[in-house]
Amino acid sequence: MIVVTGATGNVGRPLMELLGDGARGVSRPEVDLARPETLEPVVDGAEALFLLFGGELLGPDTDIAGLLDVAKAGGVRRVALLSSQGAGTRPGMVPHSRLASFEEAVRQSSLEWTILRPSGFFTNAYAWAGGVAAAPFADVALPFVDPVDIAAVAAAALQGGHEGRTYVLTGPEAMTPQERAEALSLPFVEQSVEEARQQMSQFMPPPVVDGTLTILGSPTAEEQQVSPHVEQVTGRPATRFADWAARNAKAF
Repeated sequence: MIVVTGATGNVGRPLMELLGDGARGVSRPEVDLARPETLEPVVDGAEALFLLFGGELLGPDTDIAGLLDVAKAGGVRRVALLSSQGAGTRPGMVPHSRLASFEEAVRQSSLEWTILRPSGFFTNAYAWAGGVAAAPFADVALPFVDPVDIAAVAAAALQGGHEGRTYVLTGPEAMTPQERAEALSLPFVEQSVEEARQQMSQFMPPPVVDGTLTILGSPTAEEQQVSPHVEQVTGRPATRFADWAARNAKAF
């Protein structure tokens, strides 16, 4: 059995579909990753675990070493951690610094591990579902990725053969916010940095807002580079944003 945390999210849902009957999906309140003991009955007899952290779980109180110990005691021998590209490119920046520490804990465990470092998600475009695409840095291109592709790589890793690997997951092309808006047939409005900051601050803490705006506006060469890892692992090209847009057109 494979245990999938965050099973109702953008990655967890397609991952559950890919794994089928061999997976058990969990989410709050059944399992609270801030309390490792709540994982005990879930991982009993499991062979693999998909770990996803978000929100307050990226704070200093999350005991990932305790979670890994609980997993091992339950029989888990393989773990896939959903991290972020920023944990590699900006390990000193919040929240990537916390994910970088989670990565290190996974590497230091006795489990067979795989680390996934995705770029921004295509699904971030759902923020434009009101009919207007508003974003800062109109001409800065980044290779965002389809969460379904992340799930496909995670499914392969959880089933074995990818131990000790760190995969950077991107789409097949770097696109600007304006180009993504065009693919969705939406009018585009370029936000000022301050307008974007105010909008993001409604659901992100200030340090995360600052870090996100830095990446969106001043990405490193590595952050703009297309990675081959989705295709290498899955045997098919990473999904194009235009294809994702067509698949999800009704949402816009």
